[in-house]
Amino acid sequence: MEAGRRRSFWAWGWEDALLSDDERAQLAQMVAGLLQIEPPSVPPLPTIDKARLDAPRITVPSWLEDFCDASDRARIEHTYGRAFPDLVRGFEGDFSNAPDFVARARHEADVATLLGWAAESSVAVVPFGGGTSVVGGVECKPDARYKGVVSLDLRAMDQLLEVDTRSLAAKIQAGATGPILEAQLAEHGLTLRHFPQSFEFSTLGGWIATRAGGHFATLYTHIDDKVESVRMITPQGAFESRRLPGSGAGPSPDRLVIGSEGALGVITEAWVRVHKRPTWRASASALFDTWEQGVEAARRVSQAGLFPSNCRLLDGREAMLNGVPTGGRTVLLLGFESADGPRDPWMARAISCCREAGAHEIEGPVVRTTEESARDRDGSAWRGSFLRGPYLQSALVSMGMVADTFETACTWDAFASLYAAVVRAVSDAMKRVCGAGVITCRLTHVYPDGPAPYFTFIAPGRAGALLEPWAEIKRAASEAVIANGGTITHHHAVGRTHRPWYDRQRPELFARALGAVKRELDPAWVMNPGVLVDE
Repeated sequence: MEAGRRRSFWAWGWEDALLSDDERAQLAQMVAGLLQIEPPSVPPLPTIDKARLDAPRITVPSWLEDFCDASDRARIEHTYGRAFPDLVRGFEGDFSNAPDFVARARHEADVATLLGWAAESSVAVVPFGGGTSVVGGVECKPDARYKGVVSLDLRAMDQLLEVDTRSLAAKIQAGATGPILEAQLAEHGLTLRHFPQSFEFSTLGGWIATRAGGHFATLYTHIDDKVESVRMITPQGAFESRRLPGSGAGPSPDRLVIGSEGALGVITEAWVRVHKRPTWRASASALFDTWEQGVEAARRVSQAGLFPSNCRLLDGREAMLNGVPTGGRTVLLLGFESADGPRDPWMARAISCCREAGAHEIEGPVVRTTEESARDRDGSAWRGSFLRGPYLQSALVSMGMVADTFETACTWDAFASLYAAVVRAVSDAMKRVCGAGVITCRLTHVYPDGPAPYFTFIAPGRAGALLEPWAEIKRAASEAVIANGGTITHHHAVGRTHRPWYDRQRPELFARALGAVKRELDPAWVMNPGVLVDE
């Protein structure tokens, strides 16, 4: 927590950064124009004293009291992530699924002690990370198989432990949030440069557990690409991989941990590949009359071997929502950065790719100096409207709107049909259950063999009855994604929300093998039950 600031108990982010009543009223007017409806009402925001939660089912054992907290505030703050259903229930004051207490581990010994007790006592343990899951990854509903549920918070374990400047790697505790991690690396002239939208609040362990996508739109897109080795504490003991730049020695133990979502154990630290802090950056944008032209430009850039740090395509409505003035046209945002020198030829070739695809207006490139780059100590230049997006969703929920995002990835040859099918399915569902709605799209990451489209939908809802229409729209979107060659998630993880479609996406034999691994590492089945695989 930043000094003097407190995170909202129900909404995304800091309490003092939530939209004011006037800002929400302005947003209501914008939404009314976008959807051609009457402006939604702007009710007061909830207060924590109105939150409802059940009494704990279990008490904190005496030997765990030093690092555990059973207060109402702690339990409320660790009930949900920040998915649409979480925001709705939080706004309505429903915290009936609160954990029985919160464990704030200070070191690995606390983690091991807690897991040992939980396994013996049939108590579920849910690693919390930064609590930013948008797929139901940190909520464990009461279940008769378990005597209780404990939320495990590692944010006290947030230190940079070791730096290898020759190999460009660092060992960091898993509880470090983005700003804390970057501030410590900056003292050594280094950076991880992994900036997901949840950067302010999410943790290194959470990024690894959910295979999070970050700042780079090409090449180093996922945290997978940054992990050199990882250490995880399981109910059966420690699991630690060897630190190597690469290995062909059988299936990768790192890959078993990356994306495990707390189902196998608790990630406590990792060696990660870091970068020298960039001293040169250039940015440009290309405008297109059609979405298809922009998609073609993104494909050409991704297949040219240029590896820009930014290659994000926004359709006209998506650009408007993000405050990018395009006059309703599609825009491709390009960026290159380096600690080794200018990348002028790379930028020039990327712009040529855009022109070849039909761009009729290019803005830039704009080059940033070393001095300007040096002031970007914690990703502040990258922030702005991108980090403001989740706050807007919380405000829309407070006004009774159905507003959410989902993402996928597919091959270039499948993209046109997937895009059309998703837009059609979501539009039809919004019209059917909400009467109106809009869907927008952007490409957040691009690969030589395919893009990762990220969709946003906004539709009018009815206060007190938002979950049913959201579920219908989400189901329509997920079915269209799976039926047209996409993955159910590119970087938001599986959690509990995506389980039905994840089960269909993965090979059945793999599911059985994963279950066998879980039984070996977590024989009492207490680690985050409900994610990835069932008992």
